[in-house]
Amino acid sequence: MASEAVVITVPGPNGEREVRISSPSRVLWPELGITKLDLANYFIAVGEAFVRANGDRPVSLQRFPEGIDGEQFFSKNPPKGAPDYVRSVMVVYPSARSHPQVVIDEPAAAVWAVQMNTIVFHPWPSRAENSDNPDQLRIDLDPQPGTDFDDAIPAAIELRKVLAEAGLDAFVKTSGNRGLHVFAPIEPTHEFQDVRHAVIAAARELERRMPEAVTTAWWKEERGERIFVDFNQANRDRTMAGAYSPRALAHAPVATPITWDELESVDPRAFTIETVPDRLATTGDPWESFGAQAGRIDELLGWWQRDLDSGLGELPFPPDYPKMPGEPPRVQPSRAKKE
Repeated sequence: MASEAVVITVPGPNGEREVRISSPSRVLWPELGITKLDLANYFIAVGEAFVRANGDRPVSLQRFPEGIDGEQFFSKNPPKGAPDYVRSVMVVYPSARSHPQVVIDEPAAAVWAVQMNTIVFHPWPSRAENSDNPDQLRIDLDPQPGTDFDDAIPAAIELRKVLAEAGLDAFVKTSGNRGLHVFAPIEPTHEFQDVRHAVIAAARELERRMPEAVTTAWWKEERGERIFVDFNQANRDRTMAGAYSPRALAHAPVATPITWDELESVDPRAFTIETVPDRLATTGDPWESFGAQAGRIDELLGWWQRDLDSGLGELPFPPDYPKMPGEPPRVQPSRAKKE
């Protein structure tokens, strides 16, 4: 028996496109009964804002062929048979290996990715034609056990002040889970290592101001009940769920841009595939002006050098990265004490 399929019309900057959705009734979020077709229609509803935030960037597709409770995998290069409106760009990974990655330029490309069973979209912080130089500074505020979203709020507010003192205009979004993502548009004049150092400088300054509330400790055993400022999300080929990307959690949350004025009153669980289209239609996109005034990271790099001069050095990289210059040993502190 032939499998069911529907063809949906997706508006976009290049006119309408017809995108075929196979198995449209496949349930992706079992608790809510949200289907593959529902997800495709979600991206039609938020398509303009989604592309504005995530378009023209290398993107990794987190794919779930059987829904959020089934197996998953990351897809970086365009699968065979991708339509001509889905392009790719060559990028360099930390291993120095080059590989093509998908680039989304219009809503139809996002809907096509849904047809390929994509649920979470992970865009790079750099543009497709200049992928080595980020144009976004990103900081992930990650609640640790014993803390929650409400604990991340004061950290985000203070981080905004820190970035403002460094000459950067900060934007905020929910992570789609328990944390917050703070972004700042920057001029694409420095490569990933420099941007990582800028992030570490901002993170250390935030830690100095809120030592009981936030931490830059890479090892979980040293973090305590604090908000971890995840500096390693600034590395090459490290990404986080993009603005308006769904997350593979039971209540179908969405990583949602918010205004600073609403930060202290929002419930991140209220931002879902079912609610975000109406929110966007009624209140607009809080990130619509993102990138209008890109800043420079020179001040933060000055802070980085200041900390180096005072004895603070490089911080650990993820375990799958090659050994980096100046990096401390990748040995868990409790284990190191026993050796």
